[in-house]
Amino acid sequence: MSYRLPPLNALRAFEAAARHLSFKNAAEELHVTPSAVSQQVKSLEDDLGMPLFQRLPRALELTPEGAAMLPKLQAGFEALAAAVARTRRLAQGGVLTVAAPPTFAQRWLMPRLAGFTKAHPEIEMRLSTSLGTIDSLDHPEPEPETDPRHAANEVAIRFGSGRYARLRADRVFGVSYTPICAPALGETLRRPEDLRPCTLIHDDTIPDAEVRPTWEMWLKLAGVAGIDAQAGPHFSNSGLAMEAAIDGLGVALAPRALATAEVAAGRLVTPFALDLPTGQAYWLVCAEAFADRPVVKSFRDWLLAEVPGGQL
Repeated sequence: MSYRLPPLNALRAFEAAARHLSFKNAAEELHVTPSAVSQQVKSLEDDLGMPLFQRLPRALELTPEGAAMLPKLQAGFEALAAAVARTRRLAQGGVLTVAAPPTFAQRWLMPRLAGFTKAHPEIEMRLSTSLGTIDSLDHPEPEPETDPRHAANEVAIRFGSGRYARLRADRVFGVSYTPICAPALGETLRRPEDLRPCTLIHDDTIPDAEVRPTWEMWLKLAGVAGIDAQAGPHFSNSGLAMEAAIDGLGVALAPRALATAEVAAGRLVTPFALDLPTGQAYWLVCAEAFADRPVVKSFRDWLLAEVPGGQL
């Protein structure tokens, strides 16, 4: 697309003069002489075929045409300045694409992400969520759309074993599961046996019990019998299961680490100290060839510092 525009210097001179209503003040801002500003404005008026100022003995006033043009011109300069600033920022930092499991992104990463963007304003982050970042027994390797080997600055946070060929994998934290529920329901739960009259909420995001523990496994660890470990509502998204627990529908089995923000906010409680450990963890993965690129290293250093020692 081609644009028929007057010279940029003439537009800048008009905008400054219109803002100050003074050729003298505009000249000081632009580091030129008042006569140079006056000449630039006159050339713009000639190009447009209409006056933009009424030149009074001791003042300037915008004509209706000048007043109508000023806000649009200022918006254009602001857009140009933003484009230049963004280009400079990206030249100093870069774009970092991060793919993560949906519930991890929402419940753990997002509450902390402001700290990263404040520390690294030069990095433009693009966060996406995908169930493809979760290992399963049938698909232990990253799927193409979430495989950081396919993009120079892409990283992924994966839930799984950490064994990914040709990828650097840094352990963020291990995962253990514990019952969670709304505070009012939690007041009735003193021992695991108190779960008998409760509705159990099931998260079917990961169908493999070896990857994601089940209620049956936790109840066995707690030594509780006589509870139907399959009964209760099933959700295909762990975020929905957690929301159901927040809304008082029942008790969900969830990673303790992902419930910390909601517990701190008073929306959830973890009524029992008993956690069911797993061999799974959240891992920050990236292609070995790109692991030391500044944007990747900055994110990795920040993320791992959020969990000293890799444990919660």
